[in-house]
Amino acid sequence: MSRPAASLTRSAPAFRKALARWFARHRRPLPWREAPSAYRTVVSELMLQQTQVATVLPYFERWTQRWPGFADLARADEAEVLAAWAGLGYYRRARLLHGLAKAVAALPAPPTTAEGWVELPGVGPYTAAAVSSIAFGHPAAVVDGNVVRVLARLAGHRRTFASTAAAVRVVTPLAAALLDPRRPGDHNQAMMELGALVCRKASPACDRCPVSRWCASRGAAASIPAFAPKPRRSEQVDRALVVDRRRVLLRRHAKDSPRLAGLAELPLLASLRLKAGKLVAVRKRAITTTTYVERLHLVPAAKVRAAARRQPDLEWVSLADLPFAAVSGPHLRWVTELVGKVAGESKG
Repeated sequence: MSRPAASLTRSAPAFRKALARWFARHRRPLPWREAPSAYRTVVSELMLQQTQVATVLPYFERWTQRWPGFADLARADEAEVLAAWAGLGYYRRARLLHGLAKAVAALPAPPTTAEGWVELPGVGPYTAAAVSSIAFGHPAAVVDGNVVRVLARLAGHRRTFASTAAAVRVVTPLAAALLDPRRPGDHNQAMMELGALVCRKASPACDRCPVSRWCASRGAAASIPAFAPKPRRSEQVDRALVVDRRRVLLRRHAKDSPRLAGLAELPLLASLRLKAGKLVAVRKRAITTTTYVERLHLVPAAKVRAAARRQPDLEWVSLADLPFAAVSGPHLRWVTELVGKVAGESKG
């Protein structure tokens, strides 16, 4: 442990008190914080992974109204779950949440400790600590990206981390040493809130930080923590937009697909053995470190009807049913934007 971290650990009681005082005044009134439960915490934590709070809010409200508990979600069809998730991205989280609901619903009661939660499918140390501390008061320290940033700055870590996982390993002992054992859930939420509202990534508000007196990075916090850059690449794909009698042709990914399992998207021109048609739009989206440039070509329905009958992964979906058909978020938006414009041109 670094010298600043050791000094901070010795001041843990005063640090906790200052942090708790700030959180009591500045905590956001987020819906999952009202009457917290294991289920609501699990749903919010999985939705919030790699997604901003403002985006998650309406999804969380709709989700918990539709499926109020683990048993309700466990009974849902996977296609329903994926459709309800559409727009949040990283659909693996939806499948993990669905599988976790089935596992918890099969138990006499949910686990109350981090050790119990981490034994369930799809639950890592972060989620286990969040659920057990917030819902059950179990003393487990949460270390997410916000907490990594806060702790790295407090401890003055000026090294370049190879990855977020490497940074988590380094700062976790300090997180555990600072954790308030009497109110671990509030403490963990306060640390995450501090990173989200004050100790921000690009523009930390050090003048408003309630724990700045213990920070070894005051005045230079914006450059900490540093991460090794990840190489990015770009890839171009050509897709067919086929509209026929208020239906659109989609290709559904196999259930064992690594990223988009069970979701439907516009088919690739190559899979239909077609050459490029009329280009109607070019859209971009990023998945992990790859930016996909997707060229959408208008194709007459007559050219693909035979292929649609032969290939079982192709399906016609009514435009009215699109929001419920487990279509990936970007493709749902693109089809919705373009279909009115091209419907008259695509009859064949």
